[in-house]
Amino acid sequence: MVALSPKAILEGRTSNRAPVPLLVALVVASVCVFLVFAFYLVSGGLLGTTISLVLTIPTGVVLVALLLGIDRLEPEPRLNLVLTFCWGAGVAVLGALIINTSSDAFLGAAVGAGPAQIISTAVVAPIVEESMKGSLLLFLLVFRRQELDGPTDGIVYAGFVGLGFALVEDVLYYLQGLGGPVDQLASTVVMRGVLSPLAHPLYTSMTGLAVAYAATHRGWHRYLVIFVGWCGAVLLHGMWNASAAVGTGGLVLAWLIDFGVLVALAVVLVRDRHRVVRLIQRHLPAYGPSGLVQPVDVAMLSSLAGRRQARRWARSNAGVIGMQAMSDYQLAATELALLHARAENRAIEPKLFHQRQQAILSLMKVARDAFFRRRPQVQRPAWAVGGSSGFFAPPKPGTAGPLPQPPRGPQRGHPEQPTQRLWRPRGPQQGPPR
Repeated sequence: MVALSPKAILEGRTSNRAPVPLLVALVVASVCVFLVFAFYLVSGGLLGTTISLVLTIPTGVVLVALLLGIDRLEPEPRLNLVLTFCWGAGVAVLGALIINTSSDAFLGAAVGAGPAQIISTAVVAPIVEESMKGSLLLFLLVFRRQELDGPTDGIVYAGFVGLGFALVEDVLYYLQGLGGPVDQLASTVVMRGVLSPLAHPLYTSMTGLAVAYAATHRGWHRYLVIFVGWCGAVLLHGMWNASAAVGTGGLVLAWLIDFGVLVALAVVLVRDRHRVVRLIQRHLPAYGPSGLVQPVDVAMLSSLAGRRQARRWARSNAGVIGMQAMSDYQLAATELALLHARAENRAIEPKLFHQRQQAILSLMKVARDAFFRRRPQVQRPAWAVGGSSGFFAPPKPGTAGPLPQPPRGPQRGHPEQPTQRLWRPRGPQQGPPR
């Protein structure tokens, strides 16, 4: 059997190759991005499109950094995030352009230009755009369900698909602003890039939260939750679009409501981080007999500051290779705690639980042993002052106790095993010699 890479094990894959559905979706999304920008070049010219694109870059850099910062405790696979962003920037934007333009023409012929504009802006556009963005979240629910471990994951994926949509849509609005007075372009940049840059990520987060709930629970009601989340996204989106017709007062009221929702999402993120920390503190001590996780290691894994300290220690003892091994160990330990949470919610079959548990533990062991292969006795970890750590004194063979089991007793399967030759350097390393 081919040994799996750490990345494959962490992502819950049975092969070292990227999942075919993700690659196909990424190709489709990339083609759509190309078509959207081809349309922009034809309608706005090379210079106008370039200027508009440059104007969106500061907002994009700040918001991508914000979303990655939110995602630090249990980072999502980069391929997933790239696909999510490209889906919003390509498939969602292209679909919205086609459907919204068609509906404008149909409604204009049916009810007149004035009413058609209001209906299209406040009703049709929110439904179409939130459906196009939400379709990516449903795609992840079907093909990469194991990546949705809680509210934070739903918000992060929704944020990236919404950000991709918003930035490419901003290019269109800036192109339109370039065709008018200078103050029109300035006001558009302020409104889109400064006052409401989080609008689309905020709306789609309602769908993201619902899809994350559906991924971690069982029962027919989870489909109702997805529908309710989508309705919340459409309602927030439609309220913002309709407020423009009311005037400044309507925009201020809509902005205040969106700000309140943003604060609520921040509370959800903080509470979810505490939830993950509690899962780590509750489930990982049971693995103490394996020698892989000691009480001081649990404390280290329970804080971002402790994890940073551990990565610095790993780099000082084993160079860049060691730092990568420590990062994999930390993420694997977090995935192990989340695996138990899925078992508690009966969102994973017992046999699959056992297979995933064995694969994660094998990865943690190989990651830990990478330090002892490079140096017989590593320095005592800084977080292990006054206590023992799995990274300081490896257990003797045969001393590991029985592994914790899921609530309903798993059946034994054939776990994936990580390769023993991991974290090989791509170039000369500055770490200590073997």
